[in-house]
Amino acid sequence: MFARTIAVVGTGYVGLTTGACLASLGHRVVCADIDPAKIEALSRGEIDIREPGLAELVAEGLAAGRLSFVLGAAQALAELVDEGRPVEVMFLCVPTPMGVGGVADLSAVEAVVEEVRDAMPAGCVVVNKSTVPVGTADRTAELLGRSDVQVASNPEFLREGSAVHDFLNPDRIVVGSNSSPDAAERVAALYARLGAPTVLTDAASAEMIKYAANCFLAMKLSYVNALAELCERVDADVADVTEGMGYDRRIGQAFLSPGPGWGGSCLPKDTHALLQVADSADFEFRLVRASIDTNTRQFRRMVDKVRLAVTGSRNGSLSKVRLALFGLTFKAGTDDLRDSPALGVAALLRQAGAELVGFDPGLPVGSAAASRLDPHLLTLTDDPYEAAAGAEAVVVLTEWPEFRKLDWARVADATKGATVVDTRNLLDPAVVRRAGLTWTGVGRPTIEAASR
Repeated sequence: MFARTIAVVGTGYVGLTTGACLASLGHRVVCADIDPAKIEALSRGEIDIREPGLAELVAEGLAAGRLSFVLGAAQALAELVDEGRPVEVMFLCVPTPMGVGGVADLSAVEAVVEEVRDAMPAGCVVVNKSTVPVGTADRTAELLGRSDVQVASNPEFLREGSAVHDFLNPDRIVVGSNSSPDAAERVAALYARLGAPTVLTDAASAEMIKYAANCFLAMKLSYVNALAELCERVDADVADVTEGMGYDRRIGQAFLSPGPGWGGSCLPKDTHALLQVADSADFEFRLVRASIDTNTRQFRRMVDKVRLAVTGSRNGSLSKVRLALFGLTFKAGTDDLRDSPALGVAALLRQAGAELVGFDPGLPVGSAAASRLDPHLLTLTDDPYEAAAGAEAVVVLTEWPEFRKLDWARVADATKGATVVDTRNLLDPAVVRRAGLTWTGVGRPTIEAASR
């Protein structure tokens, strides 16, 4: 017997992971989307998301009859009615992209609510799982106009590349509702088997928790990137500095690695959205604004590093300079290019006139993910040594562990120049040096090439 009947609207990273994982916990889950081809593929167990363990959970759920996929939110409700067990909880996992001025675009949320409003069974709980501005739960309840249907906010805290693990091993479960304590408790009960600490609160607080967490992480990353620049100026090594910081339990090791900047599908959108929330409350959130400004500066700083490495001057010309870019996705372990800092840096290099050849283990040439790249920005190849051929510098932009395993002597032989700009401090400088290349990191001493 299934524990609960659940509809999940939206089958992106959050929706598909939510549906597959809830089905693995014994619930009956119907996932809905508006893309017919995607629904057909998912019904065959075919997924286009690079996420460890997700394909296996989808296959398991389909085989057990606990998971199915349908076209449209209304059909998800109808399928469960046909089974004699109307939906008890509906998760809204639709996109909420950043709109004009940084305001979250809630049109997809509103469209789903409009579609299902009259078909929702009495007693159902509608749950906002997407990251939404504070006040969205109240707005959802207003759009529903149903006193017999409750609304809750249950923000997700999933990291791309480890979403399944994060869902099944959560740090905490957060559920907020203004409808009644019962609504929040019913949603929290879906996760009971996971044994995680649970925060039951009001809807606005639950919505704020998501933004507060992500914006704090963005501030921490901007802080360490600024710290790395200061280390360069005073001849300190940021790797030693952050190691010393990280042993402090109040700080921790996570998010203390400098890089080319932060990005992805969440942090840029959520920092701007929190600024909008603050502005609407007549509050100047200077810390968040400074974090965004620091991040923008970091992109430019990486370009200056490349200029210095290639020309010997931060003002040197990059016109027609061939550069090999290793890593284009916003983080390793994913094929996601959304707001990738690697692409942010690449765009500035291209504007400066550089000719770019890119390689990324997550973006095979001809793949759906690779097709999202701007062909005017760079040339993509499946061979890192081909990317390095004739390049005046290799620029490491994403922290793929595969880059550590490359034959750096072969890379050195292929390049026209003799330098590596490692914006992730990923590589072993001694290995790069022995290959005859100069290594430049972020916040760390430059390691000169060994003679060959």
